[in-house]
This record gives sequence, structure tokens and C-alpha cells, in this order.
Amino acid sequence: MQTVSDFAGVLQVAIPSPLPQIFDYLLPANSVMAQIVPGMRVRVPFGRSQKIGVIVALANDSQFERARLKPVFELLDDTALVSAEIQSLAQWASRYYHYPLGEVLAATLPTLLRKGEAAHVSGEKVWALNAAGMAVEPNSLMRAPRQLGLLQLLQKADKPLNASALELQFENWRGIMRSLVDKGWIETQEQTTLLVPTTETDTPPPLNDAQQSACDAIGSALGGFQSLLLDGVTGSGKTEVYFSAVEKVLQKGQQALILVPEIGLTPQLLRRFQARFSVPIALLHSGLNDKARKNSWLQAKAGDAPIVIGTRSAVFTPMRNLGIILIDEEHDLSFKQQDGFRYHARDVAIRRAQQAGIPIVLGSATPSLESLHNARQGRFQHLTLPERAGNAIPPTIRLLDVCQQKLTEGFSSMMLQAIQHHLDKGQQVLLFLNRRGYAPTLICHDCGWLANCQRCDAHMILHKSRHLLRCHHCDSQRRIDSQCPDCGSVDLRPLGQGTERAAEALSERFPNNEIIRIDRDSTRRKGALQALLKQVEDGRGQILLGTQMLAKGHHLPNVTLVGILDADQGLFGLDFRSSERMGQLIIQVAGRAGRGDSRGEVLIQTHHPEHPLLNGIITHDYGRFASDLLLERSQAMLPPFRHIALLRAEASSREMPNEFLSAARDMGFQLANPAELLGPIPAGMEKRAGRYRAQLLIQADDRARLHNFLRQWLPQLGQLPLAKKVRWSIDVDAMELS
Repeated sequence: MQTVSDFAGVLQVAIPSPLPQIFDYLLPANSVMAQIVPGMRVRVPFGRSQKIGVIVALANDSQFERARLKPVFELLDDTALVSAEIQSLAQWASRYYHYPLGEVLAATLPTLLRKGEAAHVSGEKVWALNAAGMAVEPNSLMRAPRQLGLLQLLQKADKPLNASALELQFENWRGIMRSLVDKGWIETQEQTTLLVPTTETDTPPPLNDAQQSACDAIGSALGGFQSLLLDGVTGSGKTEVYFSAVEKVLQKGQQALILVPEIGLTPQLLRRFQARFSVPIALLHSGLNDKARKNSWLQAKAGDAPIVIGTRSAVFTPMRNLGIILIDEEHDLSFKQQDGFRYHARDVAIRRAQQAGIPIVLGSATPSLESLHNARQGRFQHLTLPERAGNAIPPTIRLLDVCQQKLTEGFSSMMLQAIQHHLDKGQQVLLFLNRRGYAPTLICHDCGWLANCQRCDAHMILHKSRHLLRCHHCDSQRRIDSQCPDCGSVDLRPLGQGTERAAEALSERFPNNEIIRIDRDSTRRKGALQALLKQVEDGRGQILLGTQMLAKGHHLPNVTLVGILDADQGLFGLDFRSSERMGQLIIQVAGRAGRGDSRGEVLIQTHHPEHPLLNGIITHDYGRFASDLLLERSQAMLPPFRHIALLRAEASSREMPNEFLSAARDMGFQLANPAELLGPIPAGMEKRAGRYRAQLLIQADDRARLHNFLRQWLPQLGQLPLAKKVRWSIDVDAMELS
């Protein structure tokens, strides 16, 4: 038996810290030498604290004297927790995004494993009535209505309920549950956190020729690396193509990874997967508690979950036998991490598929210009679904010119008449306004004072129902001013319109119709979004009003009118991607109309009916719209025709970020073969959360040239005098420049 005393090796450990290097350690004193492999976690001393790191390599010696090396405190795993595949992917991501490997590896782990918890699956606690509870007479609890309500909820349930289900249906239930448990009426159990198949079955509909062609192409790609762009109009049946691909992979005994933009926005997709496939499904998203997320991650790693559905970070989930990766709504900005480790899940997924030798399918009705460009260059196989599935036909789209028109709380008379017309036919209406709150700000009618955020270059948003002014950028809030702080006037009025104000106006105009508002404010509680969408599906809400949360993945067959109340806010953005995003958003929202048997109608209110973007959209030709934008990008030498990174800096004073970035620029000019450096300039919102922000744009015609420059340049930035006085970061392939 070999002990550490005769073991001359060194453990090279990646530790989550801003420092880019790997750290050398020894095994714990007097420990038995076991089989040590990269991918194991260790608890190590780090400065005055302890850290959880990951072993990335074993070495025979160190650049430091052995006497200076510290032993690790504890080996946390018996085998590699981070698989060789994920280690390789993390190392690539660390190099590509120029981010410390220790931080990248930490990002691949669920929170509890990151903190050092044992890598064991533990069941989820659930509650169910026992025989004594089922026999309780309701009259015996007439003096305890809360206990009676919870008892009746459990009686109606067809299965034990977990905490998430209880929170959705019964407020402040835990104390009541303890009382029922103490009375001997409830038993607690532990069950798997994996989603199990539902009792309802989803019969596959017949595929049209385009769907069948796409399914055949994906089936032919199985067993090797291939990127396929599934470009299908809204309602074209992309999900059925996904199902076909997953079915073929499961038949081979392999696993499928499905990435979605936001798990809370796709409850229908989850239900359809449960109904179609008789296998356990693992979910991985931020809405899960830490324990459930750890369990799902471990079960996916063990191969117990043939299907894994998750949001951005799920791209790093270890899977024993991965056969395909699917990305739904691949164009969605939420696939890009915007702080810390700034990776793009779509691009990481493509790299993972390449390393694993498997196909990846990118699906969207409005593909990103990057993906369309790759398809046209032959890097991606381009699959198209040009028609809606079944009997559904595209909606008619009309622009409503509201110039010089009287608007009633943001509604033109033409829009109100159309709403009434569809309601009279017993159909549902979806109204889109991408601005939550009651109004964008508060204004003094006498002197023009505006309620601005003291910490940001932004207005405070009026939330009337909560009697608050709130900043949606730094989340600071205060009570609504009773009088103008500049002139003392009490004539303060809401300026503009948000979803809360629109819902109030609709309630007055259509008092006999139920209005369901869906935005970040109305869906704060866990499960609230699913509950509201269930009401819509059941036909309870005749008018559905909301923000871009409504644009993604919802199949609402009784919605025949979609009204876009303000299409102008995205037409003149500072970011060169503004037109692309606005076009995608409008097309996605419009795609909610007429998905059933009745033809849909889309009305777009605008003050700029002549705008080429809007006129391109109403022809239903996203391909032509995207081609025009690609031509503009090519002429302006912007992505995807050039490769960019953004160096950001922020500090408590306005001068320091600019001084740091100017010094960084000058240092870059001194390097051999420098990239093109533009700036520095203030960020689109210069002041945010009390800090001033500026940025420096780095451009290169060739991706390799960009990264070669960054590899030389970034390590030197830490030596600049202001490097420790500002907070700075690099964003490779930046998606937001404003």
C-alpha cells in the first residue's frame, strides 16, 4: 500500500478565483494513496480561506520547492466528478472566452457541488394523505379552515405533492402541514426529482413533406458531427422534428440534451415531452432549488435521465452517452451570459457536439444572423419549414399608422374595434407591450421634472399598484413622490404606458372580459406563469396582455388577434443589432396568432409605417429581411463578417474607466499585429447602480488574429496603474454594445 510519504507527485488544481493560473498542492498528510484522476474535487487552503477546487492534472514536480507546497485538506470524490468530456470543454471555453479555468469549472457544477457537498442523489420530500387523513370528516375542521383547505387539496391530488406544487396552490402551507403531520394524517416520502411520463399520451401527427425531409436529414446525421439549422416559420411544427430526432437517439440507447431560452417560458414544451416519451426527464434551470438541481445533474451524469432539458448552463451537464443536442429558439439573447463568465451557450454547444462527434440542431423561426451566415457559407446544413403545420395558415399582418390619431391610453380606435370584433366571436386576443410597470416614469405637469434614478442614467418606473417608483436597472425603489421636488407642484402625472396601465385601461373598456397580464411583475411567485397560462389554455382569459415573455414557445390555438401596441421603441436603438432583435420579436409575437383552425390577424401600431423593417416583416419573409440586414452588416464590416470583443470598465468616478481603457488601448497599439481598437466611449447607459461605465471595442477580420491579440494583451492589462482601481472585464463575441 502506497502512502503519501513515498508519493512524489503534485496535484494541479483549478480554483475559482480571478487569477488565471493553476495551483500546485500535495495530498493530505498520512492519507492512503488512492487512484487520483483529474476531475476530482478537493478542499484546499487558499490564502486565509478554504476553496473547493478541481484537479486538472497530476505532475511529478512543481516550479515551486516541495517544502512550499501545501497539502489539500480533503479529497471530496472517489472518482472524477467532472468528466473528461466536460474538462476538455471547460478548457476550450477558458481559452476562447479568456476567463480563468477555475471559474469556468466552477460554473459547470451545481451550487451544492461547488460548495463541496457530497455527490450523492437524495430524494425530494413529498407529502400525501394516509388512510387516517382520507377518513377525516370535513366538519371536524370547521374551526380550522386553513387545515381543511390543505387537507382537501391533498385529497384531490392524484399523487403526492412536492414543495413546488404546494407553493403554487397554497400560500404559507408549511406550518399548516406540520399541524396535519402531528395529527397523524400526513405521511412524508422521498421521490425522484426526475420528471416522469404523464398519464396522457401525445399521438404524433402526420408530418408534411418539409418536416419529413428535416427528420430524415437529422436522422442521417446521427453518429457524426454536423450542425443543422432548422429554420421554420412560427407554427411550422419544429417541435415534432425535435421529437423525431430524440426518438431516434433513444432507440440507440443514447441521451438527448435540449437547451431552451428560459425554462419558465416553455411549460407546454415540457408537458409534450412528458406525454411523448416514456422515460425520465431531468430539468436543469435556475428555478429549481439547489438540491433538485444537484440531483438532476448527478442523474444525467449517471445516465439515469435519457432526456435532459435545461437553460443556458445545462450545456455543461455531463452525460454518459450523449447522442444529440437540440437548441430551441437559438437566436434568443438569453443564451448569452452577460456577466462573469460571458459565454454563449449556443456556441459552447456547437463545440461540445464537435468534440463528442454528434449532431446539433439549432431551431428558430427567426434565426440569428450569425447562424444564417454560417448556413449560407456551408458550415451549417440549412433545413427549412416554410409552411405552418396542419390546417393553420399564416396570419394577415397590417400596420396601423397612429400619427395624428387620438390614442386612448395607448390604444388606437382601430385596435379597440378589432379587439371587440374578435371577442364578439368568442376568440382570444393577445396584446404585446414590451414595457412593464404602470408608466415609464412620472412627470411634473408644471415644470417638466422627471422621476430619475439617482444611481443610474434612467427613469424610475411607476408601479401604481405597489405605490412605488422603481429602477429596472439597479432595482432601487422609493415611494411615489407626493409633490415635485423642484417646484413643489402636486400635479404629478404618469408619462407613457406600461402593461399595468394598459391592463387598467382594458378593464374599463372591456369590463365583461377577463384580462390576464403576464410580465415579470405578475409572475414573480414560483409557478405563477404556468398557472396564468393554464387559465388562458382553459379559455378563462379572453384578453392576454404582456411583455416578451409571451413571444416564446406558447401554443395558444384560440388566439386569433395579436396587437402590438408600440412597435417603434426598437426601431432606432444604439446597438447595431437593434433592428435584428426588434424584427425577431415582432415576428415571434405575431406567430402566436391563428395557430388553430381560425385564421389570425396581427395589427402593429406605429408612427413610422414607412419604415423598411416593418414593411419587410408584414410580408412574412424573414429570409429577405435577414438578407437585407446581412448586406448592411457586410458593407459596415460588422459581425458576422468581423469578429469582436468588448473591454468594459467601471468605477465610482467618470474619469477612471476612460483613463484605464485609454491606457489599455495605447498598450495594445504597441503589440505586434494589433487588432483594431475603437474607443474608449461611454457605455449606452453610462451610469448604472452608482458606477460609471465605459468600453473599448476590439475588432479583427480573422477570428484567430483576434484571439492571438487577446492572448498577448489581456495578461498585461493587470499591470496598468489603474487596473486595481477599476472593475474590468472582456466580453468575446459581445452581443450587447449599448
